[in-house]
Amino acid sequence: MAAVTRKIGLSLGADICWPLCYEQILDKLDLSIKYGGDTVGIEVERVSIEPFDLRQPCKYDVVLDRLTHWYHTSREWIKKSILMDNLYVLNNPWAVQSMEKHTSYAAMMHLGMPIPETWMVPPKSYEPTPDLSPTLKAYARLFDLGAIGKQIGYPLFMKPFDGGGWRAVTRIKDEASLRKNYDESGKSIMHLQAAVDPFDSFVRCIGLGPQTHLVKYNPDAPLHDRYTQETDFVSDDEAQILRDTTLTINAFFGWDFNSCESLRKGGTWYPIDFANPCPDSQVTSLHRHFPWLVKANIRWSVFCAVTKKKFRRTLDWDPFYAIAAKELPYREKLRAYAKIADERFETAKFEEFCAKHLPNLDEVAWEFFGTQAAKEAFRQKVAALYPKHEIELFTELFWKRVQAWREETRAA
Repeated sequence: MAAVTRKIGLSLGADICWPLCYEQILDKLDLSIKYGGDTVGIEVERVSIEPFDLRQPCKYDVVLDRLTHWYHTSREWIKKSILMDNLYVLNNPWAVQSMEKHTSYAAMMHLGMPIPETWMVPPKSYEPTPDLSPTLKAYARLFDLGAIGKQIGYPLFMKPFDGGGWRAVTRIKDEASLRKNYDESGKSIMHLQAAVDPFDSFVRCIGLGPQTHLVKYNPDAPLHDRYTQETDFVSDDEAQILRDTTLTINAFFGWDFNSCESLRKGGTWYPIDFANPCPDSQVTSLHRHFPWLVKANIRWSVFCAVTKKKFRRTLDWDPFYAIAAKELPYREKLRAYAKIADERFETAKFEEFCAKHLPNLDEVAWEFFGTQAAKEAFRQKVAALYPKHEIELFTELFWKRVQAWREETRAA
């Protein structure tokens, strides 16, 4: 039996709090896992940004990636490491690069998900290029924006087709508002999407590997209160629908880490925003939900590293499309899609692994989130976002919310 070490790389941007907690909890676990005839240890290192030889071997087994969606140098290093070195990375960088909100809507509509009616409209203005004028003169057709708005119905939402952290999302109440906002949209290509109105519940489901976590969400609240404190806000059946929906989307696009926002109206859950493959991971917004995220990251990354989980370089949509083509009720199709997701995420193997090799993670994390080291990680993130006079106020707010979670968890 050989002693081997698996290396996990953290490819980070502005992340502060969760990497600190992740690293310190892993250090306390001091893992030595007997697997496949070896004794496997885990090392964690932050990935640096520097020039690289395309033939340079990648020293990591798994990388938790927080840069691919915007920092191109890191994205291209990760892509070459997958192609040449069999790196496992969260998430598939090609899917992150090419699958925007528009693609995700179209694909999930085809699978039968109840996506609200959505239109794409040409941009109001264009970047001038030599070919622009002849192209528009020959092929661009005048259209009646008001007629499209009337067909969709009010209220509706105008938002960029490629998303971006609530960028330029506008609630449109009537034709005058539609025309005004379209005139101001500039070169952005916009979606017009029917509002789910009125809705009686807004839930964000976070998916990390086969793990999911439901949060009652309030988009109108300040950022630090959008993830609410509520618990037990859906039935078991609804929770299963939301889980199956999220894992279907994630497996379809090769996203290990993504979130799905859904609105409930008339007993139906409508997915409205689910191309989020770099979800908010900071204690400043997650607070009581933050420990779940850190633990889920540890479980999934350690599992992938120790078992040498094979990265799926291609997305392979055919099994999903084959189910979509069947004459089945949507709920049966959704269960079948989720079964594919469980196979791709190796859910049964993952759960067995965690039960056998990470049985004390919950206890170790519970204890850690009551320490001054955890509080200091919170404070560092707060200090990076808030003015000086608010640092202690918000550090205490998030600390108290996590301590409330600890009390509830211990009581349970």
